[in-house]
Amino acid sequence: MSDIDRVLRSNLKLKHLQLLIALDQFRHLGRAAEFLSLTQPAVSKTLAEIERMFGLDLFVRSTRGTEPTPYGDSVVRFARSVLADYGRTRDEIAAVASGAAGRVSVGAMVVATPGLLSRAVELLKARSAQTTVAIEEGDLTRLLPRLRVGELDLFVGRLEPGYAAPDLETERLYDEPMSIIGRPDHPLAHKPRPTWEDLAALPWVVPPPWASSRIKLNQMFYKHGLSPPVDLIESASFLVTLTFVRERAAIAFVARTVARFLEREGLARTLRVKVPIELPPVGIITMRSRMRTPACEQLIECLRRASKSR
Repeated sequence: MSDIDRVLRSNLKLKHLQLLIALDQFRHLGRAAEFLSLTQPAVSKTLAEIERMFGLDLFVRSTRGTEPTPYGDSVVRFARSVLADYGRTRDEIAAVASGAAGRVSVGAMVVATPGLLSRAVELLKARSAQTTVAIEEGDLTRLLPRLRVGELDLFVGRLEPGYAAPDLETERLYDEPMSIIGRPDHPLAHKPRPTWEDLAALPWVVPPPWASSRIKLNQMFYKHGLSPPVDLIESASFLVTLTFVRERAAIAFVARTVARFLEREGLARTLRVKVPIELPPVGIITMRSRMRTPACEQLIECLRRASKSR
């Protein structure tokens, strides 16, 4: 067994892992010490001890703070993964002891929240009301790293092909088209046939530049001989989208399920514009090599059922 194997398997303690994560988060010995309720000399001593174990410099110290080296980045990722598994196991044991059914952490894109995830959680709660479901909204760029280090059990959203990787297991559930929405009193809300030329001159809330839906939206404008809009708010957040649709009279490019949800609540209206584009399907992403908890398995099964009842 190599020295690195020995250090990772035997020598590192939870306090070491917590210190490494704090240093990566705060990038400053003093602030990390304050967060951990330790003295700065104690933090410096422990970091030096960890670096002696590895025989590597994990952080560069300077008057401006601390920065992880490439070795440090790797060890911090390991620390986050171990602590996430530790927390998950602790919560599962506590849940069993208290009579609850467990806990599952989900990363969700807006496209999957109304309709799919909301229905799946309803089904899960019908089976086990005490199962805790932690939901974090975001996009792939933010949520996939958290899935990889074990802070999330699964991801639900569009299966963007550019993010496929050997360590990820994907499951396609259904196709989800897009719609264009405005607030109910928007000038185009009751126009029988708004044109793409009408839309090009308006303020928009659009998905981030990397999203396939954003790329296809731009292509629709080019197809009609127009330049894409320039008055933009870029966001993958449901609340940000709704805020600017309501308060700035912007129009937004959202999944059809999201549009229908907002219409039911009287918050928006779908514009009568055909959006003939094909996008990646909505589905589930999990880590291929990670054992799933019972609560995670149950939620995945509920997601499958919810997708079939759409």
